[in-house]
Amino acid sequence: MLLKQFNVLNFHSNIIRTIINNYMGREGVDDDPEIRSSRARYSGLVRRKAYEFDGLGDYCDKEWDLMEGDGKKFCWYHVELPKGNQKLSQSAQYLIDVLCPPLKLQDILSLVSNGPYCAHVDGALVFRVNSPAPPSSNFTFRLAARVTQNSVITVSLGRVPRLGFSPVGQSLLSEIPSVESPKFGMDRGGIVIKEHVLDFLLTMNHSEEADNPVPKSVSNLVVHIIDTHVDHLEDVVTKLEIELDSVEVDLDKGGFSLKRQLLDNRRFPKMHLELQRLLQVIAHGEQVFPRVKEKCSVKDWFGNEDINSLEELIGRLRRLKENVGFISNRVTAVQAGLDSWQAEQINRKLYCLSFLSIIFLPLSIITGLFGMNVGGVPWTQQRDPKLKNGFRNVMLVCVGTLILVLLCFLFPFLYGRINGWRKQRALKRNWSINRKSFLKRTIGGGERGGGYLRL
Repeated sequence: MLLKQFNVLNFHSNIIRTIINNYMGREGVDDDPEIRSSRARYSGLVRRKAYEFDGLGDYCDKEWDLMEGDGKKFCWYHVELPKGNQKLSQSAQYLIDVLCPPLKLQDILSLVSNGPYCAHVDGALVFRVNSPAPPSSNFTFRLAARVTQNSVITVSLGRVPRLGFSPVGQSLLSEIPSVESPKFGMDRGGIVIKEHVLDFLLTMNHSEEADNPVPKSVSNLVVHIIDTHVDHLEDVVTKLEIELDSVEVDLDKGGFSLKRQLLDNRRFPKMHLELQRLLQVIAHGEQVFPRVKEKCSVKDWFGNEDINSLEELIGRLRRLKENVGFISNRVTAVQAGLDSWQAEQINRKLYCLSFLSIIFLPLSIITGLFGMNVGGVPWTQQRDPKLKNGFRNVMLVCVGTLILVLLCFLFPFLYGRINGWRKQRALKRNWSINRKSFLKRTIGGGERGGGYLRL
């Protein structure tokens, strides 16, 4: 227990020393070999991108200095955390190593923590949609941003498609390619792409980085970041739909081995769990993005067109949530079909066993009866003339015991039937008595009282 507390204190002391080192710039703190090794280890795991925009539709790459822009210029710094089995504290150490200074520990915690969040931290707007699922999962999405008037700092888990920018003219979608196929040769000219690349492009709901419009303001950049996050979610949903469609087609063909493999691998329960994680991420977006829109609408540097774009993105999230719900219902239906098929297979096997038991039951009864040794059973002494029919006495005792057991099992059923019959008979008798009295009061009383009904 003491060793565990010592490790926790050592971890926090390393974080504090790293912050002091980043803020003060003292080389004496860097003399610690542990901190030096941690910095060398973290530098290759975290990917960084820095852009500077001139506000007129052009941009350029810049150094990682975390400085804000001047005038119309604004900067964007993006940190890409590795997808692995690291703990949340490890991700915090990554960000401390990369973003401190100028960020403080409060900013780091607001960016790296799990769950939805949107608030002002130290004068900057900070929002995040971080899923608490394991980082190594393909359905774990984490995106956080710190927005000021002249700079944006974002943190993502893994690569987000179409998030960055690349020079115009390097886009594959603007070319006229030919697909690599064994039917055609390679001398057709132009760009040749493979078939699996074409399959991947068909699952994309967006263009490439080279086709991204360059933002002219911080509000355009915020809309671009949220737009790429929604596009990433839509890509995952599209892949799930394609995968589910292919599995349904294979199931319609009726393969016994395929159904058995799907049941053994628990394919659809795992897919259902992944859909629930995806729904959680979408729910986080539904909570955070309207608050981002509300807080950005009161800022003078956030354009009205971008406010409308945020509203459209929120609507896309809601429609995406409905689509994921439909996919979840399809997965449930397919799993129910597999369960019914498995139950049918079990019933067939039980039917075969029942048929075998029907064949061997008479044989076992005959061998059991005529193979009994009744010499030691009471009333079966063969030497006593009065008890010479010992076998018959044993059979009578067995039949009596069987009848007693059957009566014990049938007694509740018989009691319920008899009780229901008695109640029904009592109701019929009461109804007949009331009917006779009613007819007596109406018909007979009408002749004596002139047709008036006594109340």
